[in-house]
Amino acid sequence: MTPVYGAGTLLLIAGLAVAVLLVLIIALRMHAFVALVLVSLGTAVAAGVPLADVPTISIAAFGSTLGSVALLVGLGVMIGRLLEVTGGAQVLADTLVSRFGEKRAPMALGVAALLFGLPIFFDAGLVVFLPIIFSVAKRFGGSVLMYALPAAGAFAAMHAIVPPHPGPVTAATEIDASIGLTLLVGVVVAVIAWFVGVYVVTTSWLGKVYVPIDDTVLTGGREADTEAPPAFGHVLGILLLPLVLIGANTILTTLRTNGTIAEEGGLVDAVVFIGQTPVALLIALLVATYTLAIRRHSRGEVETLLNDALGPICAIILITGAGGMFGGVLRYSGIGEALSDSLADLGLPLIVSAFVIATILRVAQGSATVALTTTAGLLSAAVADADPSSLQLVALVLAIAAGATVLSHVNDSGFWLVSRFFGMDVKTTLRTWTVLETTLGVTIFVLALGVWAVG
Repeated sequence: MTPVYGAGTLLLIAGLAVAVLLVLIIALRMHAFVALVLVSLGTAVAAGVPLADVPTISIAAFGSTLGSVALLVGLGVMIGRLLEVTGGAQVLADTLVSRFGEKRAPMALGVAALLFGLPIFFDAGLVVFLPIIFSVAKRFGGSVLMYALPAAGAFAAMHAIVPPHPGPVTAATEIDASIGLTLLVGVVVAVIAWFVGVYVVTTSWLGKVYVPIDDTVLTGGREADTEAPPAFGHVLGILLLPLVLIGANTILTTLRTNGTIAEEGGLVDAVVFIGQTPVALLIALLVATYTLAIRRHSRGEVETLLNDALGPICAIILITGAGGMFGGVLRYSGIGEALSDSLADLGLPLIVSAFVIATILRVAQGSATVALTTTAGLLSAAVADADPSSLQLVALVLAIAAGATVLSHVNDSGFWLVSRFFGMDVKTTLRTWTVLETTLGVTIFVLALGVWAVG
């Protein structure tokens, strides 16, 4: 559509839209999904989109985002749930602690959380790891934060930048970055960022803030199967299977693009097919179902487990789709292009703009998902104009995720989750968790700059 207004007016509309969104979510406590849909429709009308086209444009953007996000998130959370209830998470942590030794117990928990964090969300992973964290903390003593923060920080790192988590999937979709390449690069960046921004910071500083062990927060629910737990190699294989398949897809696709191998070939086509992210996750889910769950539970129980896994993620998926709707409206109305021109005039590099905008939105309204989806939508036009390489697109996803990670505080649900689970007051949580999220986010951004330079 040809913009109805000039760049200045469009930017004013965008600024007011974001401000209204923040007021609705923060001050009026409106649900983020409802607020995003409402603001998307209002922005389209204010920007001059014909009224008859507003529903069509909005629904198309919403559906496009969900088409990429919902499938990946749903399959990922199912895998995580099966590993949880079959005792896979416990086996993973216990084995690593025994192999790393007492002095490296915090690292063992962090490594276990990194592995288990591939398919499972931050909050779900933290809940699953609570008994493991408290068990290790009681065994070795000291502040619970020495063991809790490496694990929580690992889940936060994976959730922020590694598909199939909704934030990086949505950001990659919005700016047309390869989800497979984002996953491969994101895993490496997540591990490095965790070690520097979480583990080193915890063991040298934050873990020395004494917080007594209080496991009264543990509640009932379905317990993991401890009578016949799976082998460590079995669990590790399930977690690494989709990564290997996606990696093979990316390598073969790159070789085809470079002309190293022929563009046609049945075997290569098959490997590329099973290496598509949704297919790879589906294969991993089937393997987990029939090698883990079916041996321990009836088929009816497995169906119930998988069904229950999907319930808690509905809100996240809908918020993500609504964020995509908002971004789609911004692009269609010309606001995204106006913003890209303004950023160019300011002289800010695109990757710096990605980090700055995401940081502002994160601090203002708390939700990393909203910050990710809104920033990606705002920058999509600028990204298209800049025509970055595939690796640079991944760097932009990382930069957006970095900005959406820093400065977690009282308007972030994750802040309260960590605070209540580990028995910290607000002041202590600000001194520890907020600092940890910031060092993690800044480290991710520094690594994103490196990826951008290489790309």
